[in-house]
Amino acid sequence: MATITGPIDVSALRARLDRASTAAEQAGVDALLISPGSDLRYLIGAGGDSFERLTCLALPVGGTPTLVVPKLEQPGYAGIPTDELGVEVVTWVDGEDPYALVKAAIKGDRTAVADMMPALHTIKLGNAIGGQQSLAGPIIRELRMRKDASEIDALRKAGQAIDRVHARMGEFLRVGRTEREVAKDIAAAIVEEGHTHADFVIVGSGPNGASPHHRDSDRVVEAGDVVVIDIGGPVAEGYNSDSTRVYVMGEPKHDDVWDTYAVLQAAQKAAVEAVQPGVTCEQIDAVARTVIADAGFGEFFVHRTGHGIGLDVHEEPYIVSGNALPLEAGMAFSVEPGIYLPGRWGARIEDIVVATENGVESFNNRPHELVVL
Repeated sequence: MATITGPIDVSALRARLDRASTAAEQAGVDALLISPGSDLRYLIGAGGDSFERLTCLALPVGGTPTLVVPKLEQPGYAGIPTDELGVEVVTWVDGEDPYALVKAAIKGDRTAVADMMPALHTIKLGNAIGGQQSLAGPIIRELRMRKDASEIDALRKAGQAIDRVHARMGEFLRVGRTEREVAKDIAAAIVEEGHTHADFVIVGSGPNGASPHHRDSDRVVEAGDVVVIDIGGPVAEGYNSDSTRVYVMGEPKHDDVWDTYAVLQAAQKAAVEAVQPGVTCEQIDAVARTVIADAGFGEFFVHRTGHGIGLDVHEEPYIVSGNALPLEAGMAFSVEPGIYLPGRWGARIEDIVVATENGVESFNNRPHELVVL
């Protein structure tokens, strides 16, 4: 079933559909075929999931966008102003061929399908339409990674909401509680502070903090533990927060915590300050990585410096070595270097920022210092 949780801006969506059609033409594609997911939400304002019954937005170059949807799923799209958007809705029932309906809605046979479309539908669409099939991701991401004013407002709202959760961390993170108990309370607070749900909660205490994508466990938080808290989720508009802060339960167990953390803090600060239009993604990564490597911790920074964010938590642009994409105003992404000492402890500092015309704005404004609880 489709989900519509935020306001619908008809003019913005109509402009996105037009830009997507133009981008498809420039890419040498006759039509975009978009299944439920973040791309569909970006284009028409409706989220949701793909099922065994095909739902597909057929967006032909120079033609009428057509939403092919099972009749039983149609009520979920009732809140979409399809007439105002110029989108035709075609329904089908079990026993009919939805792939033929998609074919009839487009001209030509060079199609680009949504990156996350299930193979069940991708293959059947390919068989029905024939011709050349490619991925729509490279076309759509050129639009999505340049955020407009309403998207930036939504990301700012999400950042403020997750900051409020970090401000309450002393309520949840205490010696004697398990990581899982702490995570459960944080997830509830994420909703209380303005998100529709908690998308992820990482509570990495002690040696678990040295695993960047640790979630939670039955490990009991101990005195002296360094604890990595990485949390986020979407607000009503569908845009996500993602922020990491580091806490220590009293005096740290390890003598190297303060000095090592100071290196990480300097790296994250330098990388954020380097953000401005024209600087490449790989240059931002190099700024953070150089500070950490020069201090002797290069081998312990084991991931990219950041990822784009919007309707997906991870999207373009990626702040990583080898990505020579120059930043532009409106590109929003994380800056999150980390240092992970296996078997001992780890730390990561993460803010979501956006490149502006003159520099950078951070959507997260909680202190970056190691917080003693």
